[in-house]
Amino acid sequence: MSFLLPKLTCKREVDQAIKSVAEKVLVLRFGRDNDAVCLQLDDILAKTAHDLSKMAVIYLVDVDKVPVYTQYFDISYIPSTVFFFNGQHMKVDYGSPDHTKFVGSFKTKQDFIDLIEVIYRGAMRGKLIVRSPIDPNNIPKYDLLYQGI
Repeated sequence: MSFLLPKLTCKREVDQAIKSVAEKVLVLRFGRDNDAVCLQLDDILAKTAHDLSKMAVIYLVDVDKVPVYTQYFDISYIPSTVFFFNGQHMKVDYGSPDHTKFVGSFKTKQDFIDLIEVIYRGAMRGKLIVRSPIDPNNIPKYDLLYQGI
């Protein structure tokens, strides 16, 4: 399903998307097109893209083609999903140590839709961090890796 969503292939395109998407949540899925979990997430993103078109814009970013952002967002696990609103990085409290990105695939389409709605409403009120509406049992668990320490 990754062929249904637009792809950003270089740093310049990612920069342009972050700067130009206004009054909507920008969703950047970092991963690889041939990874099974990425394909599962892409399916959910593609199925919800039309429903969320008034609130969100979704792009796929290949971690191998944009290593600058892969390193900047410390993407150790794929897929990782990062959110922006009006050029501002939106953080979400998932009950995990990392608030900067969602790691893994969403369990259901409704989980993703609920998350986008909460981020959108919070961003419209000027918040930079929001609490995740997703059931903690539906959030993948992982350990943080600190590389180079």
